[in-house]
Amino acid sequence: MRVGLTYNLKRTVAEGEDLPPDFYAECDDPETIEDVRGALMARHGDVVMIEADEDAFEKFRKTRPDIVFNMAEGIWGESREAQMPAIMEMLRIPYTGSSPLTLGLCLNKARAKEVLEHYGVPTPRFFVTEGAALRPGMRFPMMVKPLFEGSSKGIKNDSIVSTPDELSGKVGRLVAEYGQPALVEEFLPGREFTVAILGNGAKARALPIVEINYSSLPEGIPPIYSYEAKWVLDTPDAPLDIFACPAPVDEAMRKSIEDAALAAFRALDVRDWCRVDVRLDAAGVPNIIELNPLPGILKDPKCNSCFPKAARAAGLTYDDLINSVVDIARQRHGI
Repeated sequence: MRVGLTYNLKRTVAEGEDLPPDFYAECDDPETIEDVRGALMARHGDVVMIEADEDAFEKFRKTRPDIVFNMAEGIWGESREAQMPAIMEMLRIPYTGSSPLTLGLCLNKARAKEVLEHYGVPTPRFFVTEGAALRPGMRFPMMVKPLFEGSSKGIKNDSIVSTPDELSGKVGRLVAEYGQPALVEEFLPGREFTVAILGNGAKARALPIVEINYSSLPEGIPPIYSYEAKWVLDTPDAPLDIFACPAPVDEAMRKSIEDAALAAFRALDVRDWCRVDVRLDAAGVPNIIELNPLPGILKDPKCNSCFPKAARAAGLTYDDLINSVVDIARQRHGI
């Protein structure tokens, strides 16, 4: 079977480019792309590499893979994660993962939270702004992040604000740097978890939960997985010791977290796989922070990539994980 692999290669922002320094953070480095290719090659002898650039449409038309493992984040636009799936649907090429609509909704954090609210899935109260207007009833501290980003882009150590002046300043800096509105949500004080999900419908299952314990972060670093924590402090040479998998929770809490993550997965029509970020509120209720239907999949355990970490705890090798996603998508497509 011919399997395609769609990806975006990580680049460095060139001197003089009018882009944020973390612009390419969501893209994958050559080692990760090669690791995924190797996993696919272990099961499928023919892997077609398709970079998600302006030539991708013609590459799809020429090569016509039987199915595509899609890990392309896209580069430009607020619907960038939907671009490759939309092309594949136009050409009737099966692919792994979620539809263009779901990918667009999940990248727009406000729209995703509106869907969750409609279905009664707990999520922190929020508003979207390009200025400093407050939503009535919201309380400090608050978390400020870009509306259309992932991989901790724009989430810095100053993203938690405690006063109207701090809020106004952070929103202004973020809008100026990223050219998009800010999502402002109430900051929840409880423990934080991330849940990796595999499957569809009634067969969707949560892998062992990962807890992110911020108490061991260096002094002065806020209790969030900020860009500085994720990309500066947490490196393969000096990995942060803040992750526990399986998370040390009792059975009732485990089920409560998994139920919330699966409810969010289904509410947004996510397919095949996803990582769902969860944080407890002051009453200990799991709230959905966001969904990642194109989760990071760095192979090296020292990189602290949470989906592979959960897979290892479930007894899956890296190759097992990648090919499980393909198998789940094949079943959905009837291949």
